[in-house]
Amino acid sequence: MQNFQIGDKVTAFYKTGKYIGEITGERPGAYVVKVLAVLKHPRQGDLHNPAEVDVPLFHERKALAFREQSNMPEKMVKPYDGDIPAYNETLLTAFDDLKKQLEADGSPHAVKSMEALRGVQREYELMYGLTFKD
Repeated sequence: MQNFQIGDKVTAFYKTGKYIGEITGERPGAYVVKVLAVLKHPRQGDLHNPAEVDVPLFHERKALAFREQSNMPEKMVKPYDGDIPAYNETLLTAFDDLKKQLEADGSPHAVKSMEALRGVQREYELMYGLTFKD
């Protein structure tokens, strides 16, 4: 298991999203990571029933916010070496990548995920003043 120090730059997975961040603390079994960029946008829907549409709650899942701190399981944290791109740019790219995957899929889950993403997109536009491609 990798041992990280406060200030180390890392990549980390959290609830189907992947981020670049900085270690700001340590807890038993987890590191506290401050989010600096988005590499992969979280999937929409129920984490426990992936690809299912008929679930009690179909989650609308946003990416973690810029500088949001989150407990990331130790095994999901890896070293990162390189420049850290701008958060808003990475959020737009990750969102667009997920949207393209869902559009190409066309399954009932993908259609419902696209509906959820439209809600997420509106929030991003309000929060960050982002403009998305159609």
